[in-house]
Amino acid sequence: MAGVAAFTGAAGAVLAAQSGPEIPSIDEFLPPEIIFAGTPFAMNRIIMVRVIMTVVMLLILGITASRAKLIPGRWQGFVEWGLDYVRDKIVYEVMGELRGKRYVPMITTIFFTIFLFNLCGIIPGMNIAATATIMMPLIFAAWTFVQYWIAACREQGLLSYLKQECTPPGVPFPVLILLVPMQLIDILIIRPASLTLRLLANMIAGHLIVALCFSATQFFLILTENKMMMAAGVVTFAFGFIMTLFEAFVAYLQAFIFATLSSVYINMSYPEVD
Repeated sequence: MAGVAAFTGAAGAVLAAQSGPEIPSIDEFLPPEIIFAGTPFAMNRIIMVRVIMTVVMLLILGITASRAKLIPGRWQGFVEWGLDYVRDKIVYEVMGELRGKRYVPMITTIFFTIFLFNLCGIIPGMNIAATATIMMPLIFAAWTFVQYWIAACREQGLLSYLKQECTPPGVPFPVLILLVPMQLIDILIIRPASLTLRLLANMIAGHLIVALCFSATQFFLILTENKMMMAAGVVTFAFGFIMTLFEAFVAYLQAFIFATLSSVYINMSYPEVD
């Protein structure tokens, strides 16, 4: 029996080696339901990651706020530094303090939620960015879309806003025939679509690259016995580690870009000041 088991294990390794490393596919972003299947409350792995990270964020902020002191300790100082960073370096930098005060809570929520949801892709046990499907990026983009239209209608009126966006002064009428529909497409479709797709594409691409590196590492180091192949496994492991660190940077960068562009789009809805 031991000989049969050894033979079976060896045969499995040979078959695995012949088939090559497992190539990650887009199906990883459409995982099956794991709880409450067949009900309106069904959750798959990505939704579970979102719920867990949301609870963690609320607990961290709630506990920090409840224990806040006039003279902050290290942890409170770190949290306050993060909040001040978004307020001063993103919102006020783009919109100014007078306009920006209204939008600090919104942009802060967008920045930290996207950042931490992105980081889920490199957290052991989660291993998938919570923004790696279309829904979360689309929700944040729609929030920005609604806010810059509200700002436009409140600050200058709908018609004045459309005139400012679609008919810049000094543009000849024949050019306006092409410019007006292009500008309408920009403010109605391109802006929210670019916010959505930029975040989504970066999170999908990053996950696939990291997953491919470590899948190749498992294949080269564990499922094969060729020394040359094992050396390749060391290279893929090192590259996967580097890409993991890079993904942490991309998680921050995409949150920063999304929050900054949201601030820019909202600010553009205000009338120009001469």
